[in-house]
Amino acid sequence: MTHLVDRRLNGKNKSAVNRQRFIERHREQIRKSVQDSLRNRSITNSSGEKISIPTRDTREPLFKHGEGGKTTHVLSGNREFVPGDTIARPPPGAGGGGRDGSPDGEGLDDFVFEISQQEFLDFLFEDMALPNLTKRQLTGLEEFVSRRAGFSPAGNPSNIDVPRSMRAATSRRIALTAGKRRQIHELQAELEALGDGEDSFTRERRQDLAARIVELQRRIDRVSFIDDFDIRYRRFERVPVPRSRAVMFCLMDVSGSMDQDTKDLAKRFFILLYLFLSRNYDTIDVVFIRHHTSAKEVDEEEFFYSRETGGTVVSSALQLMGSIIRARYHPDQWNIYGAQASDGDNWPEDNNQCIDLMQQLIPQLQYYAYIEIAQVSGHPLWQTYDAVRERFADRFAMQHITGPADIYPVFHELFRKQ
Repeated sequence: MTHLVDRRLNGKNKSAVNRQRFIERHREQIRKSVQDSLRNRSITNSSGEKISIPTRDTREPLFKHGEGGKTTHVLSGNREFVPGDTIARPPPGAGGGGRDGSPDGEGLDDFVFEISQQEFLDFLFEDMALPNLTKRQLTGLEEFVSRRAGFSPAGNPSNIDVPRSMRAATSRRIALTAGKRRQIHELQAELEALGDGEDSFTRERRQDLAARIVELQRRIDRVSFIDDFDIRYRRFERVPVPRSRAVMFCLMDVSGSMDQDTKDLAKRFFILLYLFLSRNYDTIDVVFIRHHTSAKEVDEEEFFYSRETGGTVVSSALQLMGSIIRARYHPDQWNIYGAQASDGDNWPEDNNQCIDLMQQLIPQLQYYAYIEIAQVSGHPLWQTYDAVRERFADRFAMQHITGPADIYPVFHELFRKQ
């Protein structure tokens, strides 16, 4: 089998197919490199990423002769060795020089190539999804898709179905000329039966049959090869597509106990969540809620960059979330999600109210994720939510984050495709 490899540069996507083949073949290595690169990369970085793959993983598989058999080698000689000397194999690790050489006997140049931002995000979020996204319905502003709906005798010229039109034209011609063709065959048979007789009756009869055959053939030729009646057009109709209506509530603790590093980790988590939602879902609402002793719905700019702070009353955010759900997102029509980030501190007298509110909210939600950003877990809010997790294990999850390196693994675990 012959393989053609297109090694042209990627101008005008000339080698796009080869690139996709390469990415598909080394998907696992690229995915691992993408995840590793997040440790040293800003989540908001809009550029692509250079991916490094060990050379041994890029080698093509091949068949070759195994060890054994009788082979002849011609080696260069010098003053030290003479023909017939046996040269011992060097010990492992003693090799050096060359492209694969290194002091410890191992070493391979990595194969480095760059993936685009889109490809980077594809690998980053390819095995993630919002859990329990089930509620689908027509919203009145839904999208439409064109769907084949048979054939029509009228339509746009660009939608002409050539095979079906030719089939119709052939059928018409056969139907209109079948009788005449049958008569021609009968006349030709009679003409052959007359033989080569030269008497006057036979001669006149032969001329008459020939004239009738010519006339019938002329009438057959008058039938048009294709007619407007034969043209068939592909017909399409616009069909509304039911889509899922989903909303994500982002709740961030901005109280005084949240130092700048903790807030930065929380923001990085929500930025990753926002990228994930905007990348994987065309239509999804995101509600941003900041809270300290009081909660407020804010826009994206204020959510990430406002410097307002205060004490900690987590129930204020949960109450605001519940009121927004009642006002704008009916649970029967919306897939409702929540993600909360906090350092785990809360006023002691507020914990019981948080449990009551969560027990009211969770049955309305598809999924709720809580991340605690602290060096050690087990803060008051973690202990409070632990009772909620035991009751709603299928739709409530908690994870602990200590540093930037934990963000993506935790995020991946929370929104892993099930």
